[in-house]
Amino acid sequence: MHKGLIVFAVAFGVLIVGGIAGCGMFSPSNVPVDCNVVKLQHEAGKTDQEIAANLGSSVTQVAACHGPLTSGEKTSGMMPSPY
Repeated sequence: MHKGLIVFAVAFGVLIVGGIAGCGMFSPSNVPVDCNVVKLQHEAGKTDQEIAANLGSSVTQVAACHGPLTSGEKTSGMMPSPY
């Protein structure tokens, strides 16, 4: 009888400690930035610093939304096809 209670208590303790440690994964600093929101705020004239402050994230996460140029924003350097 006591052995079952001890096993239950240990298992419960492990779940509680694991749950508390796992909550750090969902802290606001780890939440990904919505790049659509960043784009809209950037178009409205906001700086990366202002956007980061508004979203509660880092400037690095906001800057990552700018990323490399898309195909519509760069040229390939190849000659256009005559066809």
